[in-house]
Formats: sequence, C-alpha cells, structure tokens
Amino acid sequence: MPDAPAPANTITSLEALEALYGTPSERAITKEIDYIAPEYAAFIEASPFVVLSTVAPEGTDSSPRGDPPGFVRVQDPKTVLLPDRNGNNRTDSLRNVVRDPRVSLLFLVPGVGETLRINGTAELRTDPDLLASFEFQGKLPRSVLKITADRVYFQCQKALHRSKLWDPASQAETRPVPTAGQILKALDKASAFDADEYDAGYPAHMKRTIY
Repeated sequence: MPDAPAPANTITSLEALEALYGTPSERAITKEIDYIAPEYAAFIEASPFVVLSTVAPEGTDSSPRGDPPGFVRVQDPKTVLLPDRNGNNRTDSLRNVVRDPRVSLLFLVPGVGETLRINGTAELRTDPDLLASFEFQGKLPRSVLKITADRVYFQCQKALHRSKLWDPASQAETRPVPTAGQILKALDKASAFDADEYDAGYPAHMKRTIY
C-alpha cells in the first residue's frame, strides 16, 4: 500500500523546511566546533545544571543533572566527565547509553542568557580511581559518564530572555503547580497514599539521600 499523504500544512522534507526558514547566519555556523574550546570549558565549569538527553529503541529521554559548579569535569578538549549522583534508581539514561551511546548535553548557568550544547557519544565507566575523584560529602558516584564531544556550540539568549527564567519578578510567590505528593496521589487513587505526609517528610528524606 502506498504511504498515506501527509496532513496539509505539515513540513515533511528538508527542502520544505529550508524554504520556510531559509539558511542560518554565518555566525550561527562558525560557533559550532568539534572540540571544547577554552571559552566553552569555562562555561561548563561555571554550570551547576545540565540536561542529559539520550536515545534508545523505546524512544528518547531527557534527565536533569545538578551539583555545585564544576561537577561536570572537562578532561580534555574532546571529553567531559559527568558523575551519576544518587537519584530515583530508574537509571533511564544509563540504560539508554549502554545500548546507544548517542547523547546531548545542555548546560545552564544561573543569570547567564546563553546556553551551551554538546552532542556526542558516551560510555559508562566504573574505574575506582575515577569514582574516587568525584567523591562529594563522603559519597562516591556509582558510575561516571565519559562523553566524547562531536559538536559543541552555544545558543543565543533569546529563549531564556523570552521565558524570563532568571528574572526574580517571574518567580511565583506560592507554588504554581501540584506538589510531588499530590501528583503521586492523583496517579494512584486506589491506594491509601498520604500526599500531605509525603510532602512534609520529603525535605528530611532528601537530606538523608541526596548523596
């Protein structure tokens, strides 16, 4: 059977996409390189937060990772090291990496409008000396992602400026979304789960288990 035609007003080819958007500016191209320049290394070393994106047969995944600035280590102009701190133990990102090494990183620095992107490949390492080098508050990560950069470039300020992400005036005085306990309760209505008890106890739980 022939493929069904695409819905009207849907872009389905690179030619159509390029006709709509045109070509990128020269500077948008020249900022992309295949190594970590010193200026890009400085950005990484100042960042306390990165989004790790991975891919697997089931689909894609994005996971937030955070620690004090410098927690992602620039080993050399082609390599960064990302420790895997304590989390929910789903290991979604790690399961993906061991099957498909392609990854992307998006670094943010509070108060800075630009973001930094690395696309490359990763391997999961458990070398004892490497783990020991990432000790924090007496705890070692169980693994470290060694990421080889294929493409590195910064993104301009437009997205963060439009979102007002770092603008104190945009921060809500009260929580604008459901709490973790409320979400868990809504998703499991049949159980006797106590959302208020969960939320009240979570700060102490996080203090015990964050590392």
